[in-house]
Amino acid sequence: MNIPWQGVLPAITTPFTASGDVDYDFLVKHVGWQLENGCHGVVPLGSLGEGATLTGEEKRQILKTLVESFPNYPIVPGISALSTDEAVTLARDAADLGCAGFMVLPPYVYSTDWREMRYHVEAVIRATPLPCMLYNNPIAYKTDFVPEQMAELASLHTNLVSCKESSADVRRVTEIKRLLGDRLAILVGVDDVLVEAVRNGARGWIAGLVNAFPRESVRLWEWALANDPRVDDLYAWFLPLLRLDTVPKFVQLIKLTQAMVGMGTETVRAPRLELVGEERAAAVAVIEHALANRPDVG
Repeated sequence: MNIPWQGVLPAITTPFTASGDVDYDFLVKHVGWQLENGCHGVVPLGSLGEGATLTGEEKRQILKTLVESFPNYPIVPGISALSTDEAVTLARDAADLGCAGFMVLPPYVYSTDWREMRYHVEAVIRATPLPCMLYNNPIAYKTDFVPEQMAELASLHTNLVSCKESSADVRRVTEIKRLLGDRLAILVGVDDVLVEAVRNGARGWIAGLVNAFPRESVRLWEWALANDPRVDDLYAWFLPLLRLDTVPKFVQLIKLTQAMVGMGTETVRAPRLELVGEERAAAVAVIEHALANRPDVG
């Protein structure tokens, strides 16, 4: 299956039952709802999906469930692990299960120099012929794939076709475009710079708040891409919500938002814990204000 490498691709949360197991039935319901509202594919097993807390078997079952349930949409899992061998194995398993491509992350925990990080991501890129998107998130992973390094990888690997740029510096989008033109499809990975990144040349969005607001997310991307004058008002309404995606407890905050729109629960897997006290009350106030002023985006 071809991946469009544009549009809105939800970085989906992983739903858990009250007993802490993956809730596969709700996973299908939740993803189906996002796709019905115009999303263009699915990115499971990422940071927002609590991928680091999932077992290898859970990851494989999530991918199997999604591929079988949504055969007409690309499933593009995040590939990350503690070791390079584990990441390569996951990539090969995902390919065997029918995934359309991969989002390639640096390893969990270990961050080092370009020689070692290049070895890791190249091993995953080479593991299968499937198309890959390099995930750059120096804030979360302490590894920064700068544009020159992306260009080096792109010159060597024809199946590296995209990058998810999450440095939160929109100048990176401009520099990637300067160095590579259209060689890599650029997708923004930080919710609250979506409009700025699209104006600088990004063509897609690996989105977080889409888990609770898929229709608004799709409209925001469409209107940003078309330079529609309605985009500024929608962005102004959305920004307090989008900024929930930019703080350490973004998983808890987005799952709380899902619960408040009736599409999920707050249940997370330890070491994460559900929000409590003033921290939760402050988040609830932001979400309630947004819901009270929710625009009609058609």
